[in-house]
Amino acid sequence: MNTKTLSTRASSVIDQYNHFGIMNAACSVPYYNNKTLRVRGALRTYAGKGSPQDIHEEIESLIRKNHISAEQVSDEALKKILTDQNIGIDCSGFAYYVLNAESVESGKGSLDKHLSFVNCTGIISRIRCSLRPIENCDVNTLANDRNSRAVPISDIHPGDMITMQGDENERERDHVLIIHQVDYQNFVPVKLFYSHAVAYPEDGVYGSGIKQGTIEIVNANKLLTEAIWTESGKQGANANIFIRAQKSNTEIRRLKWM
Repeated sequence: MNTKTLSTRASSVIDQYNHFGIMNAACSVPYYNNKTLRVRGALRTYAGKGSPQDIHEEIESLIRKNHISAEQVSDEALKKILTDQNIGIDCSGFAYYVLNAESVESGKGSLDKHLSFVNCTGIISRIRCSLRPIENCDVNTLANDRNSRAVPISDIHPGDMITMQGDENERERDHVLIIHQVDYQNFVPVKLFYSHAVAYPEDGVYGSGIKQGTIEIVNANKLLTEAIWTESGKQGANANIFIRAQKSNTEIRRLKWM
């Protein structure tokens, strides 16, 4: 068995979101649904696009402003503060920071130097996107052929994305997962490990955030939706993300410069 993982820099970004900490408290940064909250022109920390450092600085500011003793903030209290203040990360924001770290670590530079912002048309819009690249990078941008290409399961490696677009009933927004580890047997991928920012109905108010799961590849020549998906103790048809994958145009994609 051979295993490949993301770079230490990119893995650290995942960990900073998944185990976000202030003093002795730690929790997963909540999922932020910009489509539901309809925030426009907000600071990226309040628009689902904040980096771990952005979020950390904002929470420290809130703690000082409200005269809260940081040493007394519990894991549960930290998650509640983040959620109640609408501070979180959406799936494409999470993907952006992880992929950006991987791109920089590989010597390819930051994402904003490569991405074509396909949703930005017209002079004013293009200027806005150049000034606020993270805020204007969504799943459609990452999955667009100008920025990434589809790859077969047999060629998958850490740093690839699993994009889900065009939910058949249009009830779910587009989504993206990041492959952070791949196990190979005789150079053939047999198990994928992924991370993503998401909220499920059973998460309630304070249960959303960074989730991780696995995809067991039974046959590398079959579709990804024919593999065995496991997340949060649920497998196959019982796993929420697998259900979403089946309803969407689900692809493995790789940034063109990676």
